[in-house]
Amino acid sequence: MTYQYGIIGGGILGLATAREIRRRDPAARILLLEKEAGFGRHQTGHNSGVIHAGIYYQPGSLKARLCRAGAEATKHYCRDHAIPFETCGKLLVATDDLELAHMAALEDRARQNDIAYETVSAVRLREIEPMIAGKGALLIRATGIVDYGRIAEVMAAELKAAGVELVTGVRIAAIAEDETGVTLAASRGERFRCERLVACAGLQSDRIARLAGLDATHQIVPFRGEYFTLPPAKSQIVRHLIYPIPDPDLPFLGIHLTRMVDGRVTVGPNAVLGFAREGYARGSIDTGDCMAMFGFSGFWKMARRNWRSGLAEFRNSLSRAGYLEQCRKYCPSLTLEDLGTPGAGIRAQAILADGTLVHDFLFLDSPRMLHVCNAPSPAATSAMPIAAMIVDRLTGQ
Repeated sequence: MTYQYGIIGGGILGLATAREIRRRDPAARILLLEKEAGFGRHQTGHNSGVIHAGIYYQPGSLKARLCRAGAEATKHYCRDHAIPFETCGKLLVATDDLELAHMAALEDRARQNDIAYETVSAVRLREIEPMIAGKGALLIRATGIVDYGRIAEVMAAELKAAGVELVTGVRIAAIAEDETGVTLAASRGERFRCERLVACAGLQSDRIARLAGLDATHQIVPFRGEYFTLPPAKSQIVRHLIYPIPDPDLPFLGIHLTRMVDGRVTVGPNAVLGFAREGYARGSIDTGDCMAMFGFSGFWKMARRNWRSGLAEFRNSLSRAGYLEQCRKYCPSLTLEDLGTPGAGIRAQAILADGTLVHDFLFLDSPRMLHVCNAPSPAATSAMPIAAMIVDRLTGQ
């Protein structure tokens, strides 16, 4: 069978793209291929589960608009499909004068992005979060929590019921495009044919693009986000999500206290260089991933610019005491014994040949293909409006 649309990748973005195609064309023949045995097994299922409100992004930017639209779409989807979520709100806590200055800039950004917020004094902060210390905070009430892995499972079931062909356990070995479509060859010998192809391959996006013969000059470099789950006795330590004021010179948000929708509270994540794109266990090393990373000149250019922060992240990764010090800036009651079960997610960070970290969308396309090579955070929150943008681009709308 020749499908009208083929999709590589069964994370939330690939699933949302299939759902958007089905919504626009109920009769279309759609194929979705996923190399794992199930859906949402990587970035979708290994994140903090936050429904972001969009305070961090440049006012009027595409990321700001997509985040706000995505938050509403995510909550609406959860209501329609009985998926548990909670709009618990987030506190961005300033612990010193420099962070207070950065907080003022975030207030201005919130106003420009039309995001409701409340400025919280140190006294008020103690009242609403007795275990949190700071000189002030911003309260973003619209921030929520959800299990994105669960959303992916529900989307997959919805797509299957709507007649979308979902095939798991398929690793793509070759991609060939011609004037009428795209042929996909899998490692076990299967062959698939589609008129148009979308690749939402996340941590493998650069490799899939190169398989298709596209000029992918970027490289995916994995960054591990390591976290710890607090013991059950500390599961009520906070009522909101607790975030530090982000350093504007760094691409990551810093270690935070995150309430999970299943009742747990986690501390983290950090952002330390990974040595395996899909190795979640501590100490994971993949020789092929390391060779690709260390053989890419853009990696070394990036490393030279960011070695100080990278070294600090490695130090805190190796030392629980150092990790704890970051947490105790705003939650001084935490102890080493509170850093319980460890875990990790892996962020697919696209890096250009000149060492630039890609923070915006990165697409590669051809007459019959569209490859999503970078879908920036918060891609899980924004998955549904990003999917609409992908389908617009794929169909030339």
